[in-house]
Amino acid sequence: QVQLVESGGGLVQAGGSLRLSCAASGRTFSRYAMGWFRQAPGKEREFVAVITWRGLTTYYADSVKGRFTISRDNAKNMVYLQMNSLKPEDTAVYYCASHRNEYSSVGLTGSGGAFGSWGQGTQVTVSS
Repeated sequence: QVQLVESGGGLVQAGGSLRLSCAASGRTFSRYAMGWFRQAPGKEREFVAVITWRGLTTYYADSVKGRFTISRDNAKNMVYLQMNSLKPEDTAVYYCASHRNEYSSVGLTGSGGAFGSWGQGTQVTVSS
């Protein structure tokens, strides 16, 4: 199992930026794809961004493409989500997640079923 701890959320005005961080511990971080998901009040959890285990490939939800950037530092067991040009509709709890299987790219952009470990979430609130 892996333990994931998110940080960096907060309140920001529309058009502003935030950088979320996720610290991983407990297993070989570099072998697993990592993703960011979010859940707004009254809505289903949705995919935001994912990065493959070596960091060579990234995927984004259409709603954040061009504004958000996912990255990872395997030496530090960290994954990041840089969020620019934030909009009120980005308001949600953001979760970091680790793929169930090492070296796998199956189900990266789904609703999160391929991810077996989740952090506790960090709140992002964007005011208009």
